[in-house]
Amino acid sequence: MRILLSNDDGYFAPGIEALAKALADIADITVVAPERDRSGASNSLTLDRPLSLRRAANGFYYVNGTPTDCVHLAVTGMLDELPDMIVSGINHGANMGDDTVYSGTVAAATEGYLLGIPAIAVSLVSRSDKHFETAAQVARRLVRQYAEKPLKEPVLLNVNVPDLPPDQLGEVRITRLGKRHKAEPVVRAKTPRGETVYWVGAAGSAQDAGEGTDFHAVAAGHVSVTPLQLDLTHTGQLPLIRDWLT
Repeated sequence: MRILLSNDDGYFAPGIEALAKALADIADITVVAPERDRSGASNSLTLDRPLSLRRAANGFYYVNGTPTDCVHLAVTGMLDELPDMIVSGINHGANMGDDTVYSGTVAAATEGYLLGIPAIAVSLVSRSDKHFETAAQVARRLVRQYAEKPLKEPVLLNVNVPDLPPDQLGEVRITRLGKRHKAEPVVRAKTPRGETVYWVGAAGSAQDAGEGTDFHAVAAGHVSVTPLQLDLTHTGQLPLIRDWLT
């Protein structure tokens, strides 16, 4: 298999190193990742300036743009052959529920999916990042599963792995996205020059975390795998809006 790896934490992040190491013996790996941390970049493309592609000493390529830029550039201009799969991660922290809207990790996978390539976004649900190797082995297992049993259409999978040793990890659960409470208020601060600045507030706590959700699975020590789609049409409101505009 030919696999393109990307992330939103930057080409130097330990998560992408662990991912590349875990997949190196089962696939032809190319890494194209942002030159710096672009967490929260979502599905943004850089259209106001050209992008540069450089290669680091470890062989990873890096781009002065967003995660979406990285995958778009690699697939549509850099690689001689299309990859068989995109794997994004391993993210430092969860991407569950509403997080997927903002996540650069999910965005990199989404760009591959939009280009017709099966894609997986992998996140380690932790703040201490002790067990990247656990998430890397989960990614390896999913890649091998796809290689042995390909699906008939492109898929976009959002995977969240508890920060546990491999022997303590639960089973894989197929889940739906949960939902968070609204985000915490912005944090106001003063610079040394007396200017007022604002930090974006923390994500809200889980609101819909019932059985079947990604939150519920991870809290119980299981791997959460959620298939995503990109149709944003609110079909339930079509009659409402049609009547409103009549």
